[in-house]
Amino acid sequence: MAATGQNLAVVVHRAGDLRLENRPIPEPGPNEVLLRMHSVGICGSDVHYWQHGRIGDFVVKDPMVLGHEASGTVIKVGAGVTHLKPGDRVAIEPGVPRETDEFCKTGRYNLSPTIFFCATPPDDGNLCRYYKHSASYCYKLPDNVTFEEGALIEPLSVGIHACKRAGVTLGSRVFVRPIGLVNVIIAKMMGAAAVVVTDLSASRLQTAKELGADFTIQIKNETPQEVAAKVESLLGCMPEITVECTGVQACIQASIYATRSGGTLVLVGLGPEMVTVPIVNAAVREVDIRGIFRYCNTWPVAISLLASKRINIKPLVTHRFPLEKALEAFETTKRGEGVKIMLKCDPTDQNP
Repeated sequence: MAATGQNLAVVVHRAGDLRLENRPIPEPGPNEVLLRMHSVGICGSDVHYWQHGRIGDFVVKDPMVLGHEASGTVIKVGAGVTHLKPGDRVAIEPGVPRETDEFCKTGRYNLSPTIFFCATPPDDGNLCRYYKHSASYCYKLPDNVTFEEGALIEPLSVGIHACKRAGVTLGSRVFVRPIGLVNVIIAKMMGAAAVVVTDLSASRLQTAKELGADFTIQIKNETPQEVAAKVESLLGCMPEITVECTGVQACIQASIYATRSGGTLVLVGLGPEMVTVPIVNAAVREVDIRGIFRYCNTWPVAISLLASKRINIKPLVTHRFPLEKALEAFETTKRGEGVKIMLKCDPTDQNP
């Protein structure tokens, strides 16, 4: 198999400046593979880099290829690669440690301060025709798992990591705020007895119900305490576990008030560096507050779940665009339409 044609890529140059441009086809190193990209999902972080040129301390200083929810086909392997071959379909884990530091040695490589991560400045992402990546972080897809499911393993991994950090288990009652659809799917799969979801959007709440949420609450102008009271009323008790997916101050406040004494709150969403929260309320009720940063050791688990059909994430994809229409796809995402928008990077294969 050979790389042919041009390497069309979606590149952010600065805040508000998103372009489609051709880049050289890369050559894989000894422990890398060259991939013909197939499906790449648009993440909220991609839109944020486009709109604002930065996320926290990560600032776009040079043109950067976007995209990190991805799958593709191996077309060339480096000399040291033995577990993959041309023609293999793979899902890509976007975070690759650059060194074997103390975090890698303890299995928490996502916390390595020098980690490479697709589409996080200054590292290029994979929203392009051809892309090279560490072979160790490319995972072969079973025949019954589609490219799009492979690309969705990235957001699915956030849900897996969050629910593991939260300790979701048989019988757990879980509050997800706001929608965090992958967290709903994983919490139910891990045995949660009841999951309640809040959101502003009625259509997204309907999707949550279809994916397994037991209760939904459409938020209007309620105070954090009122939201917590509604959650308790629906569940018949306060939830042991809350998964907060926005980083918005009022949402974090509601999550603390809602969580049962002795329970766990996991913060998934990233908002402002400083927020005001009822920390004494959490402290005196022994509510554990845990952060998550991306994920680690989740791709094999996710692939097993998809291959065994224990979970169904196909309904998450609501829109598809060819790579040539990427700018239109980003505008659609910015408007908040649909759930997951997928870009199809292989002009010869636009199938899921």
